[in-house]
Amino acid sequence: MSIYLDRIDGPADLKLLQRRDLPKLAAEIRRYISEVVHHTGGHLASNLGVVELTLALHYVFDFLEDRLVWDVSHQVYAHKILTGRRKEFENLRQPGGISGFSNPAESEYDSFIAGHAGTSISTALGIATGDAVNGRDRKVVAVVGDGSLGTGMAFEALNNASDVAKNLIVVLNDNEMSISPTVGALSAYFNRVRFSPLYVDLKKDIHALARSLPLVGSQVDHALDRALEALRSSVMPGHFFEELGFRYYGPFDGHNVEQLVRVLGKARRAEGLELIHVVTRKGKGFEEAEQNPTRFHSASNFLTTSAGKVVSPQERKSGKKRISYTAAFSKALLRLAREYPRIVAITAAMPDGTGLTEFQKTFPERYFDVGICEQHALGLAAGMFKSGYFPVFAVYSTFLQRGYDQLFHEIALNSVPCLICIDRGGLVGADGPTHHGVFDISYMRHLPGLALGAPATCADLYGLMKLALENEVFLAIRYPRASCPQEGAAESAKSFALGKGEVLRRGGPVALLAYGSEVWPALEAADALASEGIDVTVADARFAKPLDGELITDLVRTHEHVMTIEDHALAGGFGSAVLEYLSEWGLDNRKVSRLGIPDRFIEHGPRNALLASLGLDAAGIARAVRQML
Repeated sequence: MSIYLDRIDGPADLKLLQRRDLPKLAAEIRRYISEVVHHTGGHLASNLGVVELTLALHYVFDFLEDRLVWDVSHQVYAHKILTGRRKEFENLRQPGGISGFSNPAESEYDSFIAGHAGTSISTALGIATGDAVNGRDRKVVAVVGDGSLGTGMAFEALNNASDVAKNLIVVLNDNEMSISPTVGALSAYFNRVRFSPLYVDLKKDIHALARSLPLVGSQVDHALDRALEALRSSVMPGHFFEELGFRYYGPFDGHNVEQLVRVLGKARRAEGLELIHVVTRKGKGFEEAEQNPTRFHSASNFLTTSAGKVVSPQERKSGKKRISYTAAFSKALLRLAREYPRIVAITAAMPDGTGLTEFQKTFPERYFDVGICEQHALGLAAGMFKSGYFPVFAVYSTFLQRGYDQLFHEIALNSVPCLICIDRGGLVGADGPTHHGVFDISYMRHLPGLALGAPATCADLYGLMKLALENEVFLAIRYPRASCPQEGAAESAKSFALGKGEVLRRGGPVALLAYGSEVWPALEAADALASEGIDVTVADARFAKPLDGELITDLVRTHEHVMTIEDHALAGGFGSAVLEYLSEWGLDNRKVSRLGIPDRFIEHGPRNALLASLGLDAAGIARAVRQML
């Protein structure tokens, strides 16, 4: 039983507590979050790190009038609990339950749907700018992490703020992490801030000295003034933000809730642009998450054994676990990197999630983490090719969207051979619409010179990667967040020809032309149909660009019906490409129907359940064939 948390049904209840009670409430919230994520899975480490900050924000501000904008918003669990969703929180990320991210459809306390990094300052600045134009007097607060602050969008907003906004509070949540540890000069800058023990005293001494200086006429002696400014720049880390027009405060202990209430209270009473720097610890209060925040960034449901060890459901199960596509990519890249010394690997702050951790350890001089900067990653790749290397950029589908212009301008337009390995292609599950990678075919296949491929097995993934290296082509390979359907070592990989698919099973009168992760469900559907006396053809398209025109023509001419199947949006996807091909060559496209993701955003839920609901599992494909016949 919770003494304080059970009494909180909204921020108004929170404000009835004494400040001295807030640390006890923080402990109860932290325990509740851990208990729920234990069962549902979710973003654990980031949420445990911001409990006190979230309490302080809601204790000081009224976010029904003021506005609060979270960056990424994977850290909003305490926010949801405090804003009337305490009971619904038990169904976090479950079908029909609340989202793991902010969502205005759930609560008026949520300003935006957000799941990508670096957006909060821009959107909060937009609200504040609108307020300045219409004369509305309220506070707008953006919470941004130190990892997100390195994105181009965040820098652009900071640069623009002093020109357009009257009031904006930026809270910098500094935990030395994005998902993995932060990299780059900005990270080093914050390290100097955190570990400068004389910072607070020096700041006080400088201001005291400035006030005590004798005046020369009406001005301080110019030479001493310049010296003070140089000293100020060297010992006051917030000087960078102050040059952008922000008053800088901090750094403060992000787990001292009473201090945070005082600091935020002062900020609320002030006018102008303010940046409050708080230092937090990811996983606070849960030892294993503190020690390994990357593992517990997005944790599966877990339990603690009697020996105190945290284990996942997969570790509890006996028997051999199938390898994931991400792990298959990791193994394939290591194997190829030994054979091709020109390979360099690039990640945008996702070495663990994209499978580059082992590459980093094995080839540290050929590994590059650019931070949460997908645009720069692609520009870097283009430049490294010009220096004689073959770049491999491993990235989630939903994050590659952020680098579209560079795919066009730096890569395609400049005819740069490289390999884009698109993890999380298709429906990803509980993270929901911000992370479903269901648009990559449609936003890439129109780019000249780009080839698009998708493996049906782990061995196919190796074969496609080797194809790109041997032929020096610009190839983007998409694969799902899932286990490979068939064990297969790299040694068993076929040699692929660019733009060539394969018939896996001959039958009729229906042909199933599947792409990537839908090949095996199509084969399973064919098995089920065969038991009913319905024999169908199954083909692996393998490429969405260039299409295997010979294969498509053959299927259309020799079957009564052809069904394209893809784990991607129907609008502009693989099926659309097939229809365009048939139209261009004057073939009968009336025979073709398409299975894929409809023109709407798909909510969160287990990947398999989402595929089933959309008719993209074996049962759904078989059902569609029966209806067609």
